[in-house]
Amino acid sequence: MENRLQASGGRGARAAATAGVLLFALAHGSGQGLNTFGADQGRSLREKTPNPVQEKASMAPAFTIAVEPLGYSAPGAIYLGQRFTMASLDFLDEDRLLFTFRVPGLIHRQASDSWGDEERKIRAVLLSLPSGAVEAETVWSLHDRARYLWMLKDGHFLVRDKENLLEGGPSLELKQLLRFPGPLLSVSLDPTQRYMVTNSHEPVPPKAGEVPSPTSASATITTDGPQSSGQPETVVRILKRDTGQVMLVSRVRAAVQLPMNGDGYIEGLRGSGTRWMLNLHYFTGGSRVLGYVDSECSPSYDFVAQRVVVVTTCLANGADRLVALDTDGHRLWEMQSPAASVWPMIVNAPDGSRLARETLNVNHAVNAYEPLDPADIKGQVVKVLDAATGKAALTALVTPALDAGGNVAISPSGKRIAVINGGNIEVFELPAAPPLPPPAAPPAAPGAANH
Repeated sequence: MENRLQASGGRGARAAATAGVLLFALAHGSGQGLNTFGADQGRSLREKTPNPVQEKASMAPAFTIAVEPLGYSAPGAIYLGQRFTMASLDFLDEDRLLFTFRVPGLIHRQASDSWGDEERKIRAVLLSLPSGAVEAETVWSLHDRARYLWMLKDGHFLVRDKENLLEGGPSLELKQLLRFPGPLLSVSLDPTQRYMVTNSHEPVPPKAGEVPSPTSASATITTDGPQSSGQPETVVRILKRDTGQVMLVSRVRAAVQLPMNGDGYIEGLRGSGTRWMLNLHYFTGGSRVLGYVDSECSPSYDFVAQRVVVVTTCLANGADRLVALDTDGHRLWEMQSPAASVWPMIVNAPDGSRLARETLNVNHAVNAYEPLDPADIKGQVVKVLDAATGKAALTALVTPALDAGGNVAISPSGKRIAVINGGNIEVFELPAAPPLPPPAAPPAAPGAANH
C-alpha cells in the first residue's frame, strides 16, 4: 500500500479526492433516511404514515437471564435521543456472554472540566450460558459517553478510554495496547479484524513517538506536519491490528466511518441523478467497480462479511432500502425498511453468516420539516437477517430503547442471538444460516480448456 501511495499524483488533487473518500460516509451518519421535502409534502407523508405496530419476537427465547441481580438498571427516558452508549452485550465465545453497563451515581469531573473529563463507572460481568452464573466481574473507570467496547474473535476485546486503546480477556483485566497523541474518539474493525480505523482528537503538531504517521500518508490525503492553528483536530488512521503499524493517516474536519474489509475500502462515487458507483480500492494497489445503486442521499456501506457489503440507500419517501452485494459484483438481495424506522445500526456475526439490524420505530416519517423528537420514539426493533439471502431469521422488540445500541449480540457461530429486553437478557437459538456464495473462480488460462 505504501508504494502505491508514494507513487500517487499531485498532492493537492489527491488530497481532495481521498479526503472526499474518507468523508463521504459522514453525509449519511445519524441523519440516515432524512430527506428535504416541501412543507406540504412533509405533512402529507406524515398523515400517510401509520403508527408502527409494536412487534413481538417471532419466536420465544431459549432461556433468559435476569439483569437486576447483576446490578443493571435501565437508563431513564431523559437519555433517549442523546445517543449515549449505556451498555454493551457481546459473546466472548459460544457459551459466555460479556455484559457491561454504566453504574448509576454521581458524575466525577476534573477541575479543568474539559472534553473527556467526565468519569463514569462501567460494571463488567462475564456470564456462563445458559445458567447465567457470573464467572468474572469488575468495574472500569471510563471517560465520556460514546461507544467504548469492541469484541475480537479470539475471546479478547478492545476498550477505548481517553487517549488509550486497551485490551481485555476472560479475566476482564485491561492492559494498554496503544496510546494516541490525543483522545481516541472511535474504533472500527474490518470483518477479518486484520485492520482497524481510529479517529482521534489531537494537538498540532503531534507528539513524537505516539502512533506516528508514515511518510507515504502525506502523498495521499494531507500532510501531517505543523498547521497554522495550535487547536486540536480530528485524525483518522488505518492500522494493522496485530502490530499497531500505521498504514494511512489524515487530518480531517470530522470523525470518519470508513467501510473496509481485509482487502481494501469502499469509495462511493455519485454519477448522474441518483446513481452511485461502488469502487473497492485495494490496500495492495488498484481498484475495481463492484456495482451501482440508486439513492436519494449519500449511501452508507457496511461490510457484514469479508466478501459481502450491505449498502443502505434512501428512497424519495424517506424510507431505506438495503442492497447486499458480494465482492464479485453480484447482487445478493434487497430489502426495504419503513420510513418510520430511523437510526439504523448493524451488528455482524463474527463468522459473517448473519447480521442484526436495529432501528427505532417512530410515529411519523422524519425529514427536514418534521425532525425527530424523543416523544416520537415508540420502540426499538431488532431484525436478524441471513447475510446470504436477506431472509429474516428473527424479529424482536427490545425495551427500553438504547438509541446508541449495545443491546444485541450474535454468537461466533451465528446461531445464538442475545438481546436486552425489559429486565432480562433473552437468548434465542437459531438453525445454521445458509452459506454465503463462494468466490468466483479465476478465469482459466489461455489454452487450458478442453484438455
